[in-house]
Amino acid sequence: MPTPADKSNSKESEGVAVIDRACAILFAFRPDDDALTLAELAARTGLYKSTLLRLAGSLIQHRLLLRLDDGRYQLGSATFMLGALYQRSLNVGDIVVPLMRELAETSGESVSFYVRDEAVRVCLHRVDSTHAVRFHVREGDVLPLESGSGGLALLAFGGKPGEPYEKIREDFYCVSIGERDRETAGVSMPVFGVRQSLRGVLTLAGPSSRIDQAFLESNLGALFDCAARATDALGGDSRAMRNAQRRAAEVQDR
Repeated sequence: MPTPADKSNSKESEGVAVIDRACAILFAFRPDDDALTLAELAARTGLYKSTLLRLAGSLIQHRLLLRLDDGRYQLGSATFMLGALYQRSLNVGDIVVPLMRELAETSGESVSFYVRDEAVRVCLHRVDSTHAVRFHVREGDVLPLESGSGGLALLAFGGKPGEPYEKIREDFYCVSIGERDRETAGVSMPVFGVRQSLRGVLTLAGPSSRIDQAFLESNLGALFDCAARATDALGGDSRAMRNAQRRAAEVQDR
């Protein structure tokens, strides 16, 4: 015979399952979706239509979901309100700096986060390597856009047309060896926020004597992971970045 504790645990599990299914419905929507039919929601969530209808009713009541006149569903106004609250409380440094520390520890080299300011780039955050000989940039330093992997990545993901920017956008990263400073090399990757807005670029850099092909092959995956995690935390969509990471790994394995 079930004990009161068993019944309580069972109710808790059922409650968690309901929340999981409701979240599955909300996260079924993708950035390029306008509205989804019940059949599309069922295909994306794996839920029965009867379950979807029941949960959709509760989500609509809380303005997290909206049912259109043609029967399709859209995200409701409350999702925008929650997003706006999240954005107001968000400090980019709180997200990227811990991830930068992880990357610096894993790679052994310095990590910077650059943002664009009109025709230049500014180092917003910086985690130095422990090497005596290292690539010296300080927070607040202003650097050119037209040279260095960080500048080129900002231009590329800011929409600048033509080569080499198309290639950078395709690969999702940019490598520069001795371009801005003949003694330094780096690799940079974008970080996106809500609506895939470019929030900045992460740059892993150091002396060109250490940033060689073997280093890039060993650490490119860690940089991809850092940029993707930062993008997800800032409200962006890292799926295209993760796909580029898999393509890069396949090339390295050949």
